[in-house]
This record gives sequence, C-alpha cells and structure tokens, in this order.
Amino acid sequence: MGNGGVNWGSGALICGQGTMDRPSGLYSMSVEAPYSSNLVKGDFLGRPFNSVNDVVVHSDGSIWFTDPTYGFEQGYRPDPALPSQVYRLKPGNGSIRAVADGFGHPNGICFSPDEKTVYITDTDKQNGDGTIDHRKASSIYAFDVSVYHGEPFLTNRRLFAVTDAGIPDGIKCDLDGNVYSGCGDGIHVWSPGGVLLGRVRINGGCANFCFGKDGEIFALNEHRLWRVQLGGHVKGALLGI
Repeated sequence: MGNGGVNWGSGALICGQGTMDRPSGLYSMSVEAPYSSNLVKGDFLGRPFNSVNDVVVHSDGSIWFTDPTYGFEQGYRPDPALPSQVYRLKPGNGSIRAVADGFGHPNGICFSPDEKTVYITDTDKQNGDGTIDHRKASSIYAFDVSVYHGEPFLTNRRLFAVTDAGIPDGIKCDLDGNVYSGCGDGIHVWSPGGVLLGRVRINGGCANFCFGKDGEIFALNEHRLWRVQLGGHVKGALLGI
C-alpha cells in the first residue's frame, strides 16, 4: 500500500500505508534489484501510525511526513491509535516530534525553495469511502518554519488556497516559489502569494506528481502515468533540475 515517496540517500523513502497485520510507516527501498525494503519508523511514542501518506526530506536530513486515517476508513488498517498529524523525524538519532495537528486528513507536504515555509494539503472533503462532504476542507495551508531553542516549529498557520476541482493531493514547489498541487482536473499552480496562475488539465485528474528535468512533470492518477512538458526554465525545488 505504498503512497508518497522521495529520493533518500542512494535509494528511496516510501510511505507504506500498511495493512491489518503489517505496520504503516516510512520504508527505505533500494532502487536496484532485488529492491529490498526496510521499515525506518512505524510508530510515534509506541503507538502505530495510521496510514502514512506523503513525505519530504529537509536539507538538514530531517524527514517530514503526514499521517491521516484513510487506512482505517478504507478498511485496510485497524482503529486509529493517533490523531491525524504531521511529524518530523531525525533519522540520525531516531527522535520524532509531532509538528502540526488540527487537520481532517493531512495529505501532501512540501517545502518552499528557501525551506522557510511548509505547505500541507488537507483532503478532508473526500471521505475514506469516496463520498464528498462539501462542508470539510479541500485546502492548502502554509506554515512558517520558526526555530526556538535550536528546534524547528511550524508557526503562523494560514489558509493558502482552496481548490474548486476535487481535492489538493500531492504538492510541490518550483524554484520560483510557485506551488503546484494535484487536483480533480489536473495540476493547479499558484503564485507564492496564493494567486491561481493556471492549470495543467489532465483527464482523470492528478493524485501525485514529481518534477523531472527542464520543465518535465510526471503525473499520476488512478489509471495512468502522464508526462507534462512545461517551459524548460521551470525547475522543481526538490532537486533543482
């Protein structure tokens, strides 16, 4: 039940949503045969994660990830033992902190190019059984990364954008600070000030995506993998290529 993933060392870091008898958590995976995987972290304070969804790695090596309760709602995970929260893990010493709560279903997560802002999507509008509740969030929230006593905190939570098509799932920034998110009709793009700049229309919408080289985007939905070509000057903030 893999979901989000990110480059990590010489391999990949994958969000395993888990099953009834296998833990949800962060897994390291080799990108060469035999593609072995190992659980990096599967609990918070001894309580199992719900269904880890998306992950990003900070330049300092810390791992930031989201953990909504979709697994339980969709019938492949036990009763939740934790609220829907966002976490920061320091793999060097294994320390982990909850850094944000108050979400319905925290989903995608990314940093701005200068790593001073964290963007997190809340897909609470779409229930685990696929039904829609228009009273709930279909939104992107921005947080400042503030340092107190040598440790980062997420502060100044603010509503960055609300989508009008489906829910904002995966999220990324380009090197200009523009914010991209997979939505019900494709990929939406906002300025750093939250102004909708445009949409990449994709039949069937877009769940998650990543930047390739020189303006490439590789986008996934429930049925297909798409290649999108933007202007060659567009560079994804994660790799800067």
